[in-house]
Amino acid sequence: MVEIAIGGAKADAPARMRSEEFAAFCDQRRERALRLAFRLLGGDQATAEDVVQNAFLRAHRALAGFRGDASLDTWFYRILVNEVQRQRRWQGLRRLFSADRETAPEPIDPRPTRDPGLRRRIAAALEHLSVGQREAFVLVHLEELTVNEAAGVLGKAAGTVKSHLHRALTALRGELADLNPEGEKTS
Repeated sequence: MVEIAIGGAKADAPARMRSEEFAAFCDQRRERALRLAFRLLGGDQATAEDVVQNAFLRAHRALAGFRGDASLDTWFYRILVNEVQRQRRWQGLRRLFSADRETAPEPIDPRPTRDPGLRRRIAAALEHLSVGQREAFVLVHLEELTVNEAAGVLGKAAGTVKSHLHRALTALRGELADLNPEGEKTS
């Protein structure tokens, strides 16, 4: 994690971050930000890259307003999640007004997979979750944030995140139950 303290207290340091320091901040978070956006957007790599770029731009513009109430990482990932939500709303509007929904190509996931069919089933199961459930599941189970960290990123109470997680896991277990041989109990 980048410590940002330039000639003064840490709290006001982000407002005076130099461009080289912001570039280092972005470089250190880019891979995780892309992975998070990719997962929240349902596997659209190009859109995830655009969303991450927009999130870094918004973060840079808002840096002077960073109050230090949360960690710099929590603050940035909250901006990223907001940008993902903004993109999803925009995609919904485009689908609503698009005449050729049937002819639009499917997004391509360029990353190698072991079982493409299984990957599609899991992605489809994640798409059936509500936005809140998907965000909570991705942040806690795929990005390995704690419930409290995820709550900070999402701007929700920890109890709300736990509730979303419980509902997400219940829905995923139900939808993917046939993948669990002999009904083995999962944690």
